[in-house]
Amino acid sequence: MPKVGMQPIRRSALVQATIAEIGAAHSLDVTVGQIAKRAGMSTALAHHYFGGKDQIFLAAMTHILEEYKAQVLHRLSQAETPRDRAAAIIIASFDETCFAPETVSAWMTLYAASRTSSGTQRLLRIYQRRLRSNLTHALRGASPHPEADADTIAALIDGLYLRAALSHSGTAKAALNSALTTLDLLLKAPR
Repeated sequence: MPKVGMQPIRRSALVQATIAEIGAAHSLDVTVGQIAKRAGMSTALAHHYFGGKDQIFLAAMTHILEEYKAQVLHRLSQAETPRDRAAAIIIASFDETCFAPETVSAWMTLYAASRTSSGTQRLLRIYQRRLRSNLTHALRGASPHPEADADTIAALIDGLYLRAALSHSGTAKAALNSALTTLDLLLKAPR
């Protein structure tokens, strides 16, 4: 008979193991057996909780997105002006937690897998829509074109993140500074 309350603990262990295994492999080229072994449980138990590798990966990316959301909300709670709110979203996007090697590998895998998997495509769309919506809301009152500026900043965040993550010389700090500079340029630009 299973221990009561073990399901959330085991699911969390599998999610953490998935992120670690993807980080070690730098891709989704891992097996449920490898994930289960890292989590300290059987492959059958991993399948019991998630069904398969795709579902475990979706749970892992959902976890990463929840951590990112918490970072954004924390930063937004300290922001007072529209510019501060937009900057808070940018700062959260380049937080050191987003640049842990395992997290970077998971994000890269999400982008690659979204081309062939409807589940990962859905998660990526959710992230992109939330980012655009949050930026648009933040920029109201500071920009005459909040939607267009939100699109520019969102694309810049993703592009700078990918460049910093894939570059051995690029850093999150340099990417952050570039994004914040662009935010200030957009807000000062005559239209």
